[in-house]
Amino acid sequence: KKYNHILYMMYWRRRFAEQPLTDFCSVIQTNSEGPVEKQEQYFLLCDALPEDRILREQLQQRRLEEVLEQQQREREDITFQRACMFCNEEFKGNRSLLLNHMAKEHACNVGLPDNIVYCDEFLDTLEKKLDSLQCLYCEKVFRDKTTLKDHMRKKQHRKISSKNKEYDRFYVINYLELGKTWEEVQSEDDRELAEDQDDDWSDWQAHPLRVVCLFCEHQSDTMEQIYAHMEETHGFDLHKIKADFNLKFYQQVKLVNYIRRELHQCRCYGCQEKFVSREEVLRHIVDTTHAMKIPEPSTWDQPQ
Repeated sequence: KKYNHILYMMYWRRRFAEQPLTDFCSVIQTNSEGPVEKQEQYFLLCDALPEDRILREQLQQRRLEEVLEQQQREREDITFQRACMFCNEEFKGNRSLLLNHMAKEHACNVGLPDNIVYCDEFLDTLEKKLDSLQCLYCEKVFRDKTTLKDHMRKKQHRKISSKNKEYDRFYVINYLELGKTWEEVQSEDDRELAEDQDDDWSDWQAHPLRVVCLFCEHQSDTMEQIYAHMEETHGFDLHKIKADFNLKFYQQVKLVNYIRRELHQCRCYGCQEKFVSREEVLRHIVDTTHAMKIPEPSTWDQPQ
């Protein structure tokens, strides 16, 4: 976040040196009715300025990519080892095991594991508060651990305070939209759900999650099965592409979306040849072995 602030200031420092301040800023004059020598001008850089808005969005996008890559590293990390701060039970491997344990066994729900990032720092922060005999929710300090435990249990304070902005950096939802807090994003989601709500629940059925092939309508129960299908049927090996291009998590998302779009438009993503139907482009990809012909990153590594 501090790095983005530095980039932001460096950008405007350069632009202010290139053009007059009045090209970018609104001018506010103080003491306009007083003596001339006491009048001062202030230059206000408004965030409604298109150039400023674009810059902020680019920095926000950069920050989001960094956060998602960090979250993916934490998901893939198998060296994680930590004891529960409530019962000292040891957990190894995926961090979600510990977070789910805290929620299930100790009623300490700090959020869904999929929404948490910088998890180690987050757990360090929570543990430090407890070691300082401080309640996680109301943040009062108690004389001993027993009194603190009784307080958190009786008051149901086994959660964190949403008013404490110290925790915001540990939740992915806070990086999603420029200028919006998690509360604003969540309230918008709730409003959309309320608008779409139907009193009739009879058509609600639980369906198992299915994974869909990038190239055809084939579906499988697991990612491993769909990887094997794509390699055997279409000659597409995502694991090899990831290794060859050294793709980070967010780049994988972009590449998959790019391939889906190109195939939807009946175009070979390897050579850009256009076809009449999806079936024709799929036959072409197999016949020419273009399934593994990935264009330069500048073609598909784009925000859209």
